[in-house]
Amino acid sequence: MKRLLFPTCVMALSGFAAAAMAGPQQSASISETAPLSPGDAPPAAAGPSAHVFAFAVSTKSAEARKLAETAIDEYENVLLDRSVESARRATEKDPQFALAYALWSFAARRTQPDAEALRKAESLAIGAPADEKLLVQFLTSVQKDDMLPAIVAMNELLARFPNESHALYLTAEWLYFQQDYDRSVQMWERLIERDPNFAPAYNMLGYARVEGNNPDPAKALAYLKRYAELQPQHANPQDSLGEVSRYAGYDQSSLLHYRAALEIAPTFITSQIGLGDTYTLMGDFSAARAEYAKAAAMATNNRDRLHIEFQKALVLFWEGRASQGLRALNEVEKKARAAKEPYSLFEAQEGLALLAATSRERLQKLSQIEAFFSTPAEGMADSDRNPTLAAIWRDEARECAQQNKRDAAQQAVQKLEQLAAKSRDLIVEDSYESARGYVLFAEKNFQDAADELSADPHSPVAVKWLALAREKAGDTKGADAAKVRFKYLRAPTAEWYLATHANSVAAD
Repeated sequence: MKRLLFPTCVMALSGFAAAAMAGPQQSASISETAPLSPGDAPPAAAGPSAHVFAFAVSTKSAEARKLAETAIDEYENVLLDRSVESARRATEKDPQFALAYALWSFAARRTQPDAEALRKAESLAIGAPADEKLLVQFLTSVQKDDMLPAIVAMNELLARFPNESHALYLTAEWLYFQQDYDRSVQMWERLIERDPNFAPAYNMLGYARVEGNNPDPAKALAYLKRYAELQPQHANPQDSLGEVSRYAGYDQSSLLHYRAALEIAPTFITSQIGLGDTYTLMGDFSAARAEYAKAAAMATNNRDRLHIEFQKALVLFWEGRASQGLRALNEVEKKARAAKEPYSLFEAQEGLALLAATSRERLQKLSQIEAFFSTPAEGMADSDRNPTLAAIWRDEARECAQQNKRDAAQQAVQKLEQLAAKSRDLIVEDSYESARGYVLFAEKNFQDAADELSADPHSPVAVKWLALAREKAGDTKGADAAKVRFKYLRAPTAEWYLATHANSVAAD
């Protein structure tokens, strides 16, 4: 399980990062919120070191420090709710411990953002020692709507601690979530060269090696098998093997690994959902529904419940019952709105915008989503709202370009350009470039279209257009590479369905 810049800024971070490295579906992600069995705790060998912090911290409480170190370890092992709880307990031991609040907010951003913990971290950091203040700045800046402070903090963190395992892991993970797969792989591989038993790095390498520009599923699975060897009593390695096996097309292996995870931790909900997802892609829809029903019975929060309902709605599309699927998605949207779950709301609305029957309906839905997410959404971090808006405008540019509405497409591109300049967010930048690619494709400028579309390697639709643009530009080798990249984006999402089941590329 993995949980969810402007060019000048990319150059700015690469200098420091390279020096430090000398010598590694958005649909809403599902957090590990269900209770875990006792056997799911990380083994002792993977526990936090007595010296996780290589610098002085503000707390005088040994208990608070130890709990904060535990929170880091739990976060790295994708025990997100446990990490939040450990960090929260650290603040009880020392209410003035800035780093504990920062860790609390940092872990919570992947499940349920906590604005108050974020605010406390920032206010208390003023009086913290310099190195603690720097780590707090990084952990809090990545949650904001402007990525420049996070980039600056990351550069300083890597320059200050170029060989510190936790600093390398946390910064590489952030780059990964910014879709900078190549740089994150470099940092994690450097980490495991120094510390071959640092298990969480093998987990993320497993994903990055199949999601990068040059997918290598064999190496990805090898990393994950090492992860499982290091943490045999932990369900997450088996869950990750299940997901990456499915990306690689090994469905039977995927099912076996998900079941192995559930044997270790019977309430590990991501594996239960994963069984339904794999059966969906196998075309065994009755089995998929049965597994989703089991997952729904496990769910302990609205976000998980709504995601399961969303996946069940998508099954109707795979079965060829699109009108029923749209009605089901509308029901999910209503429930998400009532529950005030912005991530679930966007997931349902984006599905409707991608899969609606007519262009007019798709554009209407995109306009509706834009209106809602153009202002801060309660329960959603600003760092997530920007990529959400970017996805809306990217899809709008594609739809308008496909319908030969050039002016409207350009307006969407301009909005993306402004958001990219303001946010310095790599995901926003990728969406901006792929939106330009859709417009250039419509103008039959296939070479430049391919250059722009290649910036969005995690979007199945963008990669599908990329392959066609390269073919039309006479770049057969490049087109084949794009088709390989497309192959390993295989997931039961609305966008994958659109890319594989609908005529999503405009005709000549």
